[in-house]
Amino acid sequence: MTENALRVVCLDLEGVLFPEVWIALADKTGIAELRLTTRDIADYNELMRNRISVLDSAGIAFSYVSELIGTLQPLPGAVAFLDHLRRRRQVIIVSDTFYQFLPPITEKLGYPTIFCNTLLIENDRIVDFRLRQQNGKLRVVKALQELGFTVAAAGDSHNDLEMIYAADYGALFRAPDPIRAAHGALPAYSTYEELDAWEGGLR
Repeated sequence: MTENALRVVCLDLEGVLFPEVWIALADKTGIAELRLTTRDIADYNELMRNRISVLDSAGIAFSYVSELIGTLQPLPGAVAFLDHLRRRRQVIIVSDTFYQFLPPITEKLGYPTIFCNTLLIENDRIVDFRLRQQNGKLRVVKALQELGFTVAAAGDSHNDLEMIYAADYGALFRAPDPIRAAHGALPAYSTYEELDAWEGGLR
């Protein structure tokens, strides 16, 4: 078995390969509160409870959100980067998005493997959510390592940090300045070309 077969890359989705869905929804609806992401609020449960409350107050249906997601495109260069990376490494996208959001996203990204969470929907309204597991990103990395894999991980938000630090190789990608400043010991990249050339991580 080659070394490449034992290297798994774990990537975040939104902000790394695909636009932030909630920011796109904020831009579409004009609701500023929906611009908050895990870059702003570290507690994901708090963030999602706030999002669901805002959607309920504004009367925004799940079908509206789903249709909006269908209009979004991968970040420029993301598809080529992901295709190139999957020729060399096994790749798992580990995200705090939801399986109900995925159909148009996975199609546009070439059907990668994605681990994420689940929404509870009633009468076309998002009423709750279920995490796949608590600390899911960290636990994916730990499980892969227990299976004998070397793991490289990259993401842009507070909720990626446990995954990044637990990985054998961890890096920030397109992270905002406060996160980069607070975690200055981590490699930090801004372009797919830089990330692709990450020595030890993806190389």
